[in-house]
Amino acid sequence: MTLWLANLLYALAAVLLLYAVLFLVVHLPVFPLRKVDVKGALEHVNREQVQFIVTREMKGNFFTLNLNRTRAAFEKLPWVRNVNVRRRWPDRLEVTIEEHEVLARWGSSALVNTHGELFKAASGAVLPEFSGPQDSAMEVSRYYADFSRLLKPLKLAPTHMTLSDRRALELKLNNGLVVELGREKVLERLEKFVGVYERTIAKLPQSVTYADLRYPNGFAVRYPEIAEKKALPAAKPAQEGLKKKIGWQRGAACIAAAA
Repeated sequence: MTLWLANLLYALAAVLLLYAVLFLVVHLPVFPLRKVDVKGALEHVNREQVQFIVTREMKGNFFTLNLNRTRAAFEKLPWVRNVNVRRRWPDRLEVTIEEHEVLARWGSSALVNTHGELFKAASGAVLPEFSGPQDSAMEVSRYYADFSRLLKPLKLAPTHMTLSDRRALELKLNNGLVVELGREKVLERLEKFVGVYERTIAKLPQSVTYADLRYPNGFAVRYPEIAEKKALPAAKPAQEGLKKKIGWQRGAACIAAAA
């Protein structure tokens, strides 16, 4: 029993001695970090920001540097989405940064990246504007991609997108046209609208300001200039290619478009 206990104490002492030696070696000033390599397609993160983090946040040598703390420091920069930090023997730290790729503005409070994530940063770029419930940024972003693809042949694009609390969608296009899509079959509705745009709205003699696509067999448009002037005969040429005539009521024209 005594021999067993003695062997255990010797083993424990050896382990403690080895730990002490390793601790001293690791903390000696002979393992400093001499270089920090920052990688990534960087447009917004600048040298001054990186230098600030290296000077203020990175404490320790090659072995003792806290990688999690370093990663968190870089992720606090406004345009940084993701950071990967690795040690590279013998004296180098590799920091790979992924920046947010901005897609749109979210109201006046944030930006939306191409992953549908909100982030806070300053941007002077001309961007489309999204708005909706706080948890809907990803949903609106997916719709934006689909709507942009459908509208591209007409050289149109959404400049504003609004998702209501009831999940109804409204678009404003780069020609000023407001498009009401509603909640159901929004892609199908917009695709049909694009298919008849050239032979309906594009042929109207006055600019259309509003199109309501929530009708099963057509859509409604509004151009108040004609309504106010009572210039009803001017709308006649646009009846070509339509199944029904334009019916006026309080400044709106109801159009049943050809399939």
